[in-house]
Amino acid sequence: MKRNLVIFRLNKAEVVTKVIKKKRINMPKRIVITGATGMIGTRVTKELIDRGDEVIIFSRSPQRAKNVIKGAKEYVLWTQNAKREMIWEDSLEGVDAVIHLSGENVMSKRWNDEHKQNILNSRIDTTKALVDALAEVKKKPEVFICASAIGYYGSSEEKEFDEYSEAGNDFLAGVVKQWEEEARRVGEYSIRYIGIRTGIVLDKNEGALARMLTPFKFLIGGPLGNGKQWFPWIHINDVVGIYLHALDNPKVNGVLNAAAPEFITMKKFCETLGSIMHRPSFFRVPAFVLRILFGEGADILVKGAKVFPKKTIDSGYEFEYESIEPALRNLLKNI
Repeated sequence: MKRNLVIFRLNKAEVVTKVIKKKRINMPKRIVITGATGMIGTRVTKELIDRGDEVIIFSRSPQRAKNVIKGAKEYVLWTQNAKREMIWEDSLEGVDAVIHLSGENVMSKRWNDEHKQNILNSRIDTTKALVDALAEVKKKPEVFICASAIGYYGSSEEKEFDEYSEAGNDFLAGVVKQWEEEARRVGEYSIRYIGIRTGIVLDKNEGALARMLTPFKFLIGGPLGNGKQWFPWIHINDVVGIYLHALDNPKVNGVLNAAAPEFITMKKFCETLGSIMHRPSFFRVPAFVLRILFGEGADILVKGAKVFPKKTIDSGYEFEYESIEPALRNLLKNI
């Protein structure tokens, strides 16, 4: 994450700069996390373990979680339903925080009625199960941090959205709105609520960027759709940074946008990516092809929104990567 530069003068002629990790202010915490083996979850969980927090992973496959992430305190069986008799409830007693990242991959398959219902249920049911369980524990956590999405705002070519903007009116906006409403119930039990509305996460190993690298490597890269749609991106380091910022700062509450403060279009993103990779960026993927592949879900790819992290910045978070070029150069430096 962020680093401080500390300068030591060895003699009159020589100065050596040493990079050290920023010292943590808070005492180690006992934290429950769901979705720990996902793209964001893996990075957040490893960061928590590395800095000395005691992490309890809730997973549908505890053995797989143990293979992927070493060093957690416990690996507890977690199911994607709201049955109250599950023994995972006992593991919530006395923890300092819960970070809830579990949910069906929105773009894992073509959208149909069944997949759309899974997208909704995987978020609402698991969140309800956690909140209901937290209502029963004697010593409740100080904070409940729940994943969310900038899909809350819908799409627009003209409007600019921040954390104070109203919800959109499409399917995904409705899902996110219900998801956040369910998570906000922790406030009834004096638990601080944080919702992280996340944009398009850039990571070279997973997600949108990883999928786009192959066509660019084979000289057939380019924008999706007409390229004019807004591309609300964020570097994986900053997503992790925002989660830790929300966890460690008691004054932070409500929703935070996890999207870089720079507004760019899909076309600009692809041109920058192509320039860094020394590859062309003019092979467009037509919108009708995306609709064949993803159905209604193609709207996520061919539409976008200008999302600004106003409350995130006002809360004191400093982005490590505010502009797309240095972000991509960092991610692609070993490719």
